[in-house]
Amino acid sequence: MKIYTRTGDDGTTGLFGGGRRSKADLRVEAYGTIDEANATIGVARATGLPSDLEAVLQDVQSDLFTLGAELGCEPGAESKLKMALIDAADAQRLERAIDAADDGLAPLKSFVLPGGSAGASALHVARCVTRRAERLVIALDAESKVRKDVIVYLNRLSDLLFAFARRANHMASVPDVPWHPRHQAASGISGNMRSRTASARIRRPR
Repeated sequence: MKIYTRTGDDGTTGLFGGGRRSKADLRVEAYGTIDEANATIGVARATGLPSDLEAVLQDVQSDLFTLGAELGCEPGAESKLKMALIDAADAQRLERAIDAADDGLAPLKSFVLPGGSAGASALHVARCVTRRAERLVIALDAESKVRKDVIVYLNRLSDLLFAFARRANHMASVPDVPWHPRHQAASGISGNMRSRTASARIRRPR
């Protein structure tokens, strides 16, 4: 079987159950972004994550293929997939993994900057792509009803990836970097600028 079929050369793609859609169609964008999230998780796994995280993420990648298959169907044709779809139990499984990852971590007292170890950084990228997939699925739901379990799973997955990023940093002995909001300077001049201005006055010859 050849990889290329030429059937998409006109800018359309086929959905399972019949019918073709533009590759710019919102449904195609949604399941394509789920595929992108899956790929970024694969990159994160390639960094050498702790084994307990690795086992969960392997299952997550399979889950995302299931989600993509469902969204890649013509509406109403999902039953023809003949596979168990993502349900509430899968989101609960992710919640248990989040709780386990959080165990022993320092309590969050501020937002943290994405980054740290290579594994944590890759997990943050996967989290952002998953959030984008969630937004697209919600947009799709507004025009073509999507099962709530799909949206809940994606929402929980982004939380999982955040928790796993923190766990990966912890296991690598890399501290999270807190975000420090910038303070508005009085009179529109930063404290640093005021200090330099004052120093210039002191040094200026009289």
